[in-house]
Amino acid sequence: MTEIPEVLFVCVHNAGRSQMAAALLHHHANGRVLVRSAGSAPADSINPAVVEVMSELGLDLSQEFPKPLTTEAVQASDVVITMGCGDACPVFPGKRYLDWQLEDPAGQGAESVRPIRDEIDRRVRALLGELVPATA
Repeated sequence: MTEIPEVLFVCVHNAGRSQMAAALLHHHANGRVLVRSAGSAPADSINPAVVEVMSELGLDLSQEFPKPLTTEAVQASDVVITMGCGDACPVFPGKRYLDWQLEDPAGQGAESVRPIRDEIDRRVRALLGELVPATA
């Protein structure tokens, strides 16, 4: 792993789950992890319910946009976390791959997206604890 761990979150549209995960890890890591997100078939914009529930935590996704998955992004990452992108994510030796089974927030309102956000936050905090153990 590089000096500063690099994490890539991937879902199909890069409009919901991967955007929430990237924003949460970026927030909690406070510069200790380099974070990216991408989609195997990026949408035109971020899910408005995702923007809403993230703003409730003080995280502004209004300027974010879905990004395409690239081989370069995967190669640069130490950890690649997929969230329903199927076989679209290229696999390279020496990378750590995790597949997080999470409900897709597409087409859902804020009430349904909040529990997804909270589960992602729980997983992101656990991942951060593995990548950057707290110093005693």
